[in-house]
Amino acid sequence: MNTIEEEKALLEGLAANETNAIEKIYRENFSTIQAFIVKNNGYPEDARDIFQEAMIVLFEKAKLKSFVLSCQIRTYLYSVCRRLWLKRLQQKNQYYPAFELLDETVQVEEEIDVHEKVNNDFHLMEQALLKIGEPCKSILEAYYIEKKSMPEIAETFGYTNADNAKTQKYKCLIRLKKLFFAQYKNGE
Repeated sequence: MNTIEEEKALLEGLAANETNAIEKIYRENFSTIQAFIVKNNGYPEDARDIFQEAMIVLFEKAKLKSFVLSCQIRTYLYSVCRRLWLKRLQQKNQYYPAFELLDETVQVEEEIDVHEKVNNDFHLMEQALLKIGEPCKSILEAYYIEKKSMPEIAETFGYTNADNAKTQKYKCLIRLKKLFFAQYKNGE
């Protein structure tokens, strides 16, 4: 199998959440990223965090039918990791403009910005979920995270039937949305 077909297969495997594809991408790319980050004021733990974020970006992209990788996976991951690391260094006031001259990279700023916005939105939703209180928090987690059915939720939370549980879930969801959008508007 040639490199293009191999990389395409790896991306398809990543999109399908196949362990072999994920492990191969890690094996072939992590050491390079770790070396870059350690060489540029980072620690191995930083490299693991940054690489994990880059893998999430690549995973999200690979799931899109419209995504076409115009470079090797290695180059894409390096570019994403490099951009994420430079942003982190800027936040810690340890950024040096000379980093801009490093090796071949691809433009990933827009993808990083989208990824960071999604992460921020998840954080706001998590905060809203913490503020919503019980039993709403548990009901929403049971339905959306644990994928329990309405009859199971009715039984677990002591509702007389699935319709009552569904009504309560709807009320909880409305409260959660209000909390989320209040935080979103205030820029918390």
